[in-house]
Amino acid sequence: MRIATWNVNSLRSRIDRVEELLSRHQIDVLALQETKAREDQLPLMGLQSAGYEIAAAGYNQWNGVALISRVGLEDVQVGFPGMPGWGDPVAAEARAIGATCGGVRIWSLYVPNGRKPDDPHYVYKLDWLARLREAAGDWLDAPTALVGDWNVCPTDEDVFDITQFAKSTHVTPPERAAFAAFLDDGYVDVVRPHCPGPGVYTYWDYYRQRFERNRGLRIDYVLGSPAFADRVTGAFIDTEERDPARGATNPSDHAPVVVDLD
Repeated sequence: MRIATWNVNSLRSRIDRVEELLSRHQIDVLALQETKAREDQLPLMGLQSAGYEIAAAGYNQWNGVALISRVGLEDVQVGFPGMPGWGDPVAAEARAIGATCGGVRIWSLYVPNGRKPDDPHYVYKLDWLARLREAAGDWLDAPTALVGDWNVCPTDEDVFDITQFAKSTHVTPPERAAFAAFLDDGYVDVVRPHCPGPGVYTYWDYYRQRFERNRGLRIDYVLGSPAFADRVTGAFIDTEERDPARGATNPSDHAPVVVDLD
């Protein structure tokens, strides 16, 4: 089985690229983040006619997550137990959707950005990760994958130049500790052994030819429970989907991350 995750940065803008990605790599389950639309606004007919089932959650032009599967889509759950909301008054956000696909429980996750270390959104981000960890502890004994845009760079190697992020989110000790806690609990970063750094990233800002200069960040992950990780036979980052020089018209600022299971 082949599983992929991709922050698509608007599914409506990139539906053709999604369809082509699924076909080119013969992906069985695709987790998307930043779909940026309500479910009724998504152009899904082409995917459905190709035999895919879709579960999506979205409330407006921000956030949004989805799962696209051709190996089943059961027990769909929008949001995990205890997932916090944002704002005053608190509003729900479409940042997590889970389903069982081909016997594997897959969660498409879009972790809050945090904005700045002194911003209330940063506190929200840490709380969101802590609540996710609490919920994910109950999923460790089953084949489970926590996939998506985590908005954390766990090590300096995951940043093109750590000195430029000295006062930024994504690299602060509390964020890194929150990410490392999942690994301490038993989840495994199943992609890194197959895509060793340095210089291996999943996100490149559109600003100042960041992709062409490989000035990127590694913030998209597949964390697997032991029962999931034991089945992984390979993984890769499809940078072609981010590279205008290789035909990527109107690319997302993220590249898809693909994992193979035996």
